[in-house]
Amino acid sequence: MPTTLITNIASLVTNDPAQGDGTALGLLTDAAVVLDGETIAWVGPAAKAPAADTTYDAQNRAVIPGFVDSHSHLVFAGDRTQEFNARMSGRSYSAGGIRTTVAATRAASDEELEANVVRYLAEALRQGTTTFETKSGYGLTTEHEARALRIASAHTDEVTYLGAHIVSPDYAEDPAAYVELVTGEMLDACAPHARWIDVFCEKGAFDGDQARAILTAGKAKGLHPRIHANQLSYGPGVQLAVELDAASADHCTHLTDADVDALAQGDTVATLLPGAEFSTRAEWPDARRLLDAGATVALSTDCNPGSSFTSSVPLCIALAVRDMGMTPDEAIWSATAGGAAALRRDDVGRIAVGARADLALLDAPSHVHLAYRPGVPLVTRVWRRGEPVA
Repeated sequence: MPTTLITNIASLVTNDPAQGDGTALGLLTDAAVVLDGETIAWVGPAAKAPAADTTYDAQNRAVIPGFVDSHSHLVFAGDRTQEFNARMSGRSYSAGGIRTTVAATRAASDEELEANVVRYLAEALRQGTTTFETKSGYGLTTEHEARALRIASAHTDEVTYLGAHIVSPDYAEDPAAYVELVTGEMLDACAPHARWIDVFCEKGAFDGDQARAILTAGKAKGLHPRIHANQLSYGPGVQLAVELDAASADHCTHLTDADVDALAQGDTVATLLPGAEFSTRAEWPDARRLLDAGATVALSTDCNPGSSFTSSVPLCIALAVRDMGMTPDEAIWSATAGGAAALRRDDVGRIAVGARADLALLDAPSHVHLAYRPGVPLVTRVWRRGEPVA
């Protein structure tokens, strides 16, 4: 691949504190970037940029790292329009609606499921998402969970086994037997296709003891834990995540002071998913409380057909700034470098020499416009692994 110089960048978010203004964003003005194949070869002032084979003029607009969406559920069929309509008319959200998607997903063909994954990934890419994680969890049988992970793994390395999304309807009268399946035969079939293991630790799903057994079994098979924690109520999920060195505790809406302290003192990232609160009219997570305590925070979409049917990281940034106490700088960092931390990656989520050449060009002079102009499609060009893809 030829080298490419992207120049005349009004504002460049590098997420490298050694650059520019010395903040966490490492913000550079009047900047340039050189791409060499799939990686970034040079970053600095436009006036000092080296020559390259081709040049792209950013026309005094902002460039940011590609978004890292570290929590999504894309292998599914159908939608839950009626459930959403009822919820907006006054019915509260609970974990039980997942069963509707399970039935539709089991009935779908491989081709239908893959077409959905491709569709939503393309939708996300157009909005600047260049790295994404996605989960199983809508099959809840050995066959269907393994199928979901095979399909997902054809499109991303960040694949999560979520056989423990809810207790399968087939085991409604015997949850212990379902936990045995999830930690035994199903895990054996799914582990070769996944990097991560997850569990929905919540009333109506799995309690703390069940979640510990599931995540521990996954670790023994080489899968690293992450966990749906403290979304709908206070519970043991966050403490369990830190205890087991989970990469992330996701949702984190209902937290005690001890939960916040544990996240601040450990390596587990608090992944906040404002699309879920937006779509369920639930209480917002308190990002300010976590940030002030010193916890690492990521922002992600939670794209799924039930509680957060959006692939838009820019929407989540705007919601986090408006309703969760984040500054625009904190929100863009959490949606890029924070997401990378939640996936324990250092090659994405930043614009630095040696990092993967994933960038998004905004039709705006600053990243602040992502919150300042909510709902406006500001991402005008995307490079993924050095290639212009959207």
